[in-house]
Amino acid sequence: MRFLEGVRIALSSLRAHKLRSFLTLLGVIFGVMTVVAVAAVIEGFFRYVDRTVTADLGANTVLLDKYGITTSFDDWINANRRNKDITLSDVDYLRERMTLAQYVGAQSFSNGEVRSDTGKMTNVTIKGNTPNMVFIDSSQPDLGRYINDADNEHRRNVAMIGVEIADKLFNKREVVGQEFKINGLPFEIVGVAKERGTSFGQSQDDFVIIPLSAHQKMFGARASLTVSVKGYDGANLQDVQDQVRMLMRARHKLNYSDRDTFGFVTADAINNFVQALFGLVAAVALGVTSISLVVGGIVIMNIMLVTVTERTREIGIRKSLGARRLDILTQFLVESTTLSMVGGLIGLGLAYGISLLLVKFSPIPAELPVWAAFLAIGVSSGVGIVFGIYPAWKAAKLDPIVALRAE
Repeated sequence: MRFLEGVRIALSSLRAHKLRSFLTLLGVIFGVMTVVAVAAVIEGFFRYVDRTVTADLGANTVLLDKYGITTSFDDWINANRRNKDITLSDVDYLRERMTLAQYVGAQSFSNGEVRSDTGKMTNVTIKGNTPNMVFIDSSQPDLGRYINDADNEHRRNVAMIGVEIADKLFNKREVVGQEFKINGLPFEIVGVAKERGTSFGQSQDDFVIIPLSAHQKMFGARASLTVSVKGYDGANLQDVQDQVRMLMRARHKLNYSDRDTFGFVTADAINNFVQALFGLVAAVALGVTSISLVVGGIVIMNIMLVTVTERTREIGIRKSLGARRLDILTQFLVESTTLSMVGGLIGLGLAYGISLLLVKFSPIPAELPVWAAFLAIGVSSGVGIVFGIYPAWKAAKLDPIVALRAE
C-alpha cells in the first residue's frame, strides 16, 4: 500500500502543479524521446540493410567475384593485382561440378547511355545476365518476359528494363516490343521489371538487363564476371560457399597455404560488415543523446529537494504518527520514480510518432523495436531512483520535532 500511496501522491502533485511538473519532466521527456528515436533509426537501418541485401543477392545465394568485400582502396588494389578474373569457363566449371547448387548464373556490369525518340538517360546500369538469373535475380518481369536461352545464344539485342527507364524514355510502362538505344545501338524491349522503389533515396529501378553474350559483344569479354550460386532449398549456405571455394581453389591450382585468388559476398558477410562499421557510431550516438537524461535527472532531483522543503511539516506529522525513516524514504523515492516514468512514457510516445513521420516523409528507415520501449521505461525509472535518492534520504533524516516547527 505504501507504494500505491506514493504513486497517488506523485500523480496528485503532477495535477496540482501542471506547469512546474511539465518543466520538471521536460528533460526526461526530451532525453527518452531522443534516445528511443535514435535507437529506432539505428534498428530500422540495420533491418533495412538486412532486407535489402537479402533481396538483392537472392535467398540462399552466394556471390563469387574477383574482389569479395573490400574495406579500403588498398585492399581493392591488392585484390585487383593478386586475384584472377572470373570467366565464363569458370561458370561452366562450377555448373558442371557443384552438387549443392540449384543454379549457377553469371552477371557483368557496365554503365551506359540509353535513349528513345522522347528521352535520354546517362550513367544507367547495364547488366549482362545469363538466362538462368531469372531464378536468382531480385528483378523479375512485371510485363513481358526475362531474357531467355535463345536471346543469349544468338546475342540478340533485347532487354528487360526497370520502370524508371520506361517512365523517363517513354512516359509509360507498357512498352514491350518498342525500341530504344544503348550507347547508340538499337535494342528491343522484351520485358519491364516489377517496381522496387528506392533505397535510402536512390532509385532501384534505373537498370537495363540484356543477354550476357550481347553485353560482352558491346563492352568486351575481358571484364571479370560476378557469379551467383543459389543452393538447393534446405542447403546450408556455408556449405555451398565452402564447395565453391574448394572447386575454385582446385581450378586455380592453389596450395593449402595459398590465399584465395577470388572473393565472396554473402548477405551475412555484408550485414556483419555494416554492423561492425556502424556499431561504434550507433553506440556513440546513443551515448551522446543519453546526456539529456542526466540533465533531466538533475532537474528532478532539484524539484524533489524543493518538494521536501515545502512538505517539511507534513514529514514531521507523519513521523510523529509513527512513520519510520524507511517509510519516508520509500515515499519520496516512489514519487520521484513515478514522475520520471511519466516523462519516459510521454517521451516514448513522441519517439514513436517521430519514427512514423520519418518513414512516411523521408527515406530514413525507422522501426521502433520492442526492446526500446522497455529501455525507455527502465531508463526513466532508473533516472527517478538515482536522482531521487538524495532528496528522499534528506526527507527521511529530518528530525520530527524540528519538522513540526516548520511553517
